[in-house]
Amino acid sequence: MRELSPADAAARLETGTLTVVDVRPAAERAQAALPVAVMTLDDGGAAVAALDRATPLAFLCHHGNRSATAAAQFRAQGFTEVYNITGGIDAWAEHVDLSVPRY
Repeated sequence: MRELSPADAAARLETGTLTVVDVRPAAERAQAALPVAVMTLDDGGAAVAALDRATPLAFLCHHGNRSATAAAQFRAQGFTEVYNITGGIDAWAEHVDLSVPRY
């Protein structure tokens, strides 16, 4: 697993070369969400686990701790390009999109 800055993640999202997995529960996502489609672990991770193992995945949480744990789990499942978005949604709101609420 590698770290990926929010700015680098945003750039890759714009080019369609990254899938973001938001590991926060629905209540947290309702407080502050990325303005793009993301995957979640609401189904226990089944949808993510069904992806091709070469799919570039970047995991996101509030500050980066829970997402790091999730990223490590999917890396252990054989995903080859796995990132943790450094600083989570909080850093995204501070450095990429000021319209995303901070909590």
